Amino acid sequence: MRNIKLVLSYDGTEYSGWERQRDFRTLQQTLEAAVESLTGEAANVVASGRTDAGVHAIGQVANFRTNCRHDCETIRRALNALMPDDVRVLEAIEVNELFHATYAAKGKLYRYVMYDGLVMDPVLRRYALHCHWPMNATAMHAEARELMGSHDFSSFETAGAPRESSVRTITHVAVFRDGPERIWNRQSAISHQPSAISDSPLLFLEVSANGFLYNMVRAIAGTLIDVGRGYRPAGCISEILKACDRRRAGPTAPPHGLFLVRVDY
Repeated sequence: MRNIKLVLSYDGTEYSGWERQRDFRTLQQTLEAAVESLTGEAANVVASGRTDAGVHAIGQVANFRTNCRHDCETIRRALNALMPDDVRVLEAIEVNELFHATYAAKGKLYRYVMYDGLVMDPVLRRYALHCHWPMNATAMHAEARELMGSHDFSSFETAGAPRESSVRTITHVAVFRDGPERIWNRQSAISHQPSAISDSPLLFLEVSANGFLYNMVRAIAGTLIDVGRGYRPAGCISEILKACDRRRAGPTAPPHGLFLVRVDY
């Protein structure tokens, strides 16, 4: 049996997240229906992680097993033809039978997009949170850097998805302004320097880690937005981390500003 790895991009606006659900439209069900239509086999498509309702991806990774003999380029083109336009297979690659999109992942890069211009650009309304106040990106970046390294991130974890450990290691985190092309860039700012657009109304939070807790990036984003507004003082992130108490951090930012950018293996 062959093992096919897919790299996916999707607009999550019209989906109730990745994982299949009864009576709700999800990305997993949409992809599995396309695979079954192509191969004639019952499909089980697993992803690197379950993005929530409204969350987008430009580099999600999934895999499925099949006995079909179509070459990978045919699989890519056929799946795209069978799915709605808000989901695309960017790559289809035959991989080792041991590859598992979830368990083989070594790290992920997420990006949260904010817009603090006076009038929200309607083209970006599905992909950026409109902050109705000027944001201090310098202060946000300084606080975000306190998240670097291994910490117990339970202060940034929404209850409901218990883990054996809340310790995760953040390897890259940054807050900066850049142009709209950054939204779709699958490179991180650490390897691809953001352009010097200091007056752009778009702010980006990028976080790379070896794993993420439930709503971790959105909770970090909500907390840093408080910093950007001047609602929280310098040094607050260190205190929040030490507290290990979700009530000490800021609100969970809305899902539509969040992108799964890349999965590393």
